[in-house]
Formats: sequence, structure tokens, C-alpha cells
Amino acid sequence: MENLIGRIHSFETFGTVDGPGIRFVVFMQGCHLKCKYCHNRDTWDVKNGKEYSVEEIFEKTIRLKPYMNTSHGGVTVSGGEPLLQVPFVTELFRKLQEQQIHTALDTSGNLPITPNIEKLLNVTDLVLLDIKHIDNEKAIHLTGLPNTNTLNFAKYLSEHGIPMWIRQVLIPGFTNDEQDLHNLKKFIDTLKTVKKVELLPYHDLGKYKWKELDLDYELDQVSPPTPEQLEKAKSILQL
Repeated sequence: MENLIGRIHSFETFGTVDGPGIRFVVFMQGCHLKCKYCHNRDTWDVKNGKEYSVEEIFEKTIRLKPYMNTSHGGVTVSGGEPLLQVPFVTELFRKLQEQQIHTALDTSGNLPITPNIEKLLNVTDLVLLDIKHIDNEKAIHLTGLPNTNTLNFAKYLSEHGIPMWIRQVLIPGFTNDEQDLHNLKKFIDTLKTVKKVELLPYHDLGKYKWKELDLDYELDQVSPPTPEQLEKAKSILQL
């Protein structure tokens, strides 16, 4: 196959939070969601970032294979939204799997599943699925888009035996409503391939990026969740 070109925002060489073990994390450029709390606001524009070939990314990765093998790690492709560059990620994952390197896709799943996305999932060992909000209207308010595609994506993973970690950011006043959390738990319980559920406390460390771009950060007055709020949410989700 031709050596495809992808637009990349950045890399993390020894990632430890985006999947199991030590991971090489590729942050793709471009995102179609408009999350109010996004800490990578500079990833949205699909025209920004730097171009890399699949081979260039593969060569960066293969040097770290000993660390990955020792820690049962691998490569995670995140974003932005990697589903906006499916052919590139698919070819990268195919080459990585040929070298027995674990592949993880960090995505909102907020696109209709196409034959090309199915091909990508066939070479994906783990999906880190970001459920932005279980309530559709609140999801639209928070991200600009409905959650329908995301929930359908989760069902597809479950039906096709693809392991997933479910992730949600706990944002006081936005995603910590008790009924919403109960509904999220009910939905997760319908899925057969969930290996882990991660509740990520909201932080505003990316706020400066909005200001650098001369944009309003709507959550400027929102504080990170208190220990009590975090424990309450964890108890509802049985974490």
C-alpha cells in the first residue's frame, strides 16, 4: 500500500495513562466536536499540525518496542479525533500488529460506522471510548453534537468482541448529575466487552490554549470536582 500521510499534532513518548503499559501516543490533528472543556483546543483545525508518513511514525515506534514489550504496552492513537484520518491510522495499526505491537484507539466514536472504520477496528486491539455525556441534549450542549454515534459505536464494539475502556470526564455542573451517572452505569452494563471504566476529573490546564487563540473559555468559573463529588460518582459507577 502507498505510504499514507497523516496530520499529527504531537507525540508522547512514554505515556502511561492512555492504555495499558508504557505507550507511544500519537495525537492526530483535527476534531469535529466542540467540547467546551477541551484541553487540546489547538487540535481542532484539520489544516494545522505537521505531516508525517506512516513509515515515519512506524520508525519512531519500533525503537520503543523493548519498553513496550516489558510493560505490556503499545501504541495509542488519540487526538483530536483519529477517526477523521481512518486510512492513515488503519495502515499504521496494520504495520504495528505485524510486529506484535498492541494498538489502542482513543476516540469519541462520534461518527457513523463505515466500511473503512470497520477495517480500522479489525486491526485495533483496544478502544478507549470517550462518552462525553449519556444524555443526548446535554451532549449537544457540551460538545455541539448528539451522542447517538458514540453509543452506537459502543454497541458495535460490544457486538463484535472488541475490548474497550469507557472514559468520562467528571465536570461539576455538567456531567456529575446523579441520574445521568445512573443512566451511564445502566448503559455500560449492557455492553459485553468493557474491560475498564475510567472517571477522569475535570481540570482547566488547557485553558491557556483558548486564551492564546483569543477564544472564550466557557468553563472559566468551573472548578475541578471535589473529593466528595468524585467518590459519589465512583460509587454510582461502582468503580
